[in-house]
Amino acid sequence: MADPTFQTHYRDEQITTFEMRYSLLRVGCVQEAAIKGGSAVFQVSGSGSASAVTRGTGGLIPYSRTDNTQNTCTLAEKHAPFERTNFDIFATQGDQRKQMQVEAVGTLNRDIEDVIIAQLDTATNDTGASVEASVDLVQHALTILGNNDVDVEDEENVFGLISPAFKRLIQMTPEYSSKDYVTMQPFMGPPRKMMRWNGVNWITSSRVTGKATATEKCYVWHKRAIGHAANSTEMKVEMDYDKKQDLSWCRATLYHGAKLLQNSGIVQMKHDGSRYAAA
Repeated sequence: MADPTFQTHYRDEQITTFEMRYSLLRVGCVQEAAIKGGSAVFQVSGSGSASAVTRGTGGLIPYSRTDNTQNTCTLAEKHAPFERTNFDIFATQGDQRKQMQVEAVGTLNRDIEDVIIAQLDTATNDTGASVEASVDLVQHALTILGNNDVDVEDEENVFGLISPAFKRLIQMTPEYSSKDYVTMQPFMGPPRKMMRWNGVNWITSSRVTGKATATEKCYVWHKRAIGHAANSTEMKVEMDYDKKQDLSWCRATLYHGAKLLQNSGIVQMKHDGSRYAAA
């Protein structure tokens, strides 16, 4: 007797791949909405480390000028285009048009992350040789910021960028979760995209330079140390159908760029994340 012919069942909805589709780093930047033009200028102003003075010769008070530095951020045209023939959409399970839109937006969000990280990587203050995450490493970085006159008590505007390995290692320290040190228990309650601990808003990203190696580049910085500019309409997402070619397409577009504004406000924590690398 012949075996019966079994029917194959296909799930109606697709399962998305494991990919990063969002960016939190722009929250940690001074943001500029560019209306027109190929660049955006961020002006940084200060006293130039001026000191108080006494009256000079003839009883006159010597005056100084405030120090103004203009930092130019060049905008780049970035696109995330996807297309599928209508036969592909007809023959494939799930809403392929919606998935193209999700992937287009996610692709540009990853680019925002990469552009900001590239600017963080140009900072020159660091904590020395690579070591595993610890409270001492974090305190070292915050102390460098404090020595540079950065207001590290301004908790709303102090950010940290760490790797998955850094996060898991620091979670094992008593100072991270013990009631003796923190009032909000990080292992309780709903998951958060950003965690505030030790006066820093921590962002975990799998896109840090050197991820899963002994030379990961993690950071603490003040928001006024880095800028990100984007076109005023932000991300533009277009979808349409090409009758001539019988295909559907989606394109997300963004004009944006990032710029390091104050080197003194960024500290690189050289981290050894190799213990938790894949075997």
